[in-house]
Amino acid sequence: MGKALCEQSAAARAVFEEADAVLGFPITRLCFEGPEEELRLTANTQPAILTHSVAAFRELQARFPERLEGFSFAAGHSLGEYSANVAAGALSFADALRLVRQRGRFMQEAVPPGVGAMAAIVGLSPEEVEAACREAAEGEIVSPANYNSPEQTVIAGHAGAVSRACERASARGAKKAIPLLVSAPFHCALMEPAREQMRPLLDATPFADSVVPIVTNVDASAASRPEDLRDALLRQIASPVRWVESVRLLAREGVVRALEIGPGKVLAGLARRIEKGIRVESYSGDEG
Repeated sequence: MGKALCEQSAAARAVFEEADAVLGFPITRLCFEGPEEELRLTANTQPAILTHSVAAFRELQARFPERLEGFSFAAGHSLGEYSANVAAGALSFADALRLVRQRGRFMQEAVPPGVGAMAAIVGLSPEEVEAACREAAEGEIVSPANYNSPEQTVIAGHAGAVSRACERASARGAKKAIPLLVSAPFHCALMEPAREQMRPLLDATPFADSVVPIVTNVDASAASRPEDLRDALLRQIASPVRWVESVRLLAREGVVRALEIGPGKVLAGLARRIEKGIRVESYSGDEG
């Protein structure tokens, strides 16, 4: 992840080198060489994805400064909201790295292995998924974690409750209920301990006014002030990612083109399912 980008771009290479120095261990080597099981641990995954995303952004800034100066909004899905804060000038890359390293660790430690789970429900409205979760809870926690598209909602919570919710969703007409290979049940009430651990770290981290509005996951609204951006990052840890509403807000604001920066092309695919009027290109820097 990011190796080709690093080899072809001095700007990207500088980002990876800064990440190694800030974190005090070779995240670059982990990105390039693995091992995969270590990279999948969220305490490593989060700084790795942030580093790759910012490296790709800096490389594009170096090559096409006029193109990257003209963007009107920034948004990111879950962890990507940190990348959006860096791109919009609200948070330094070094501070974002330190925060997401701890965020990943706290989220991993919040729930013992095997206790939590996540699943993607496909082909069912968000309202029906919410109802399936309510029916399946039985005193445990299960709730929507990511409103990814009108027909895809990810749920999270206690493993038994997630399994029951999948069954209820299927009974309600879901096309698929797919268990996800994740290290923790993100964006649900089980993440409250992680949220409280992050509170003092976020409070102690300097934020600036963003140069463009950032559409926050937790409210699906645009924010620019430091206190609002900080609060949104805190609350999103244990709250669902409202991605459908976020993309629709961008469409209402007149956005017709967007650039997904970082590993993968998932957000471009989701955007097509939410708002066909927004054309999304993806760039990771590893395309060659």
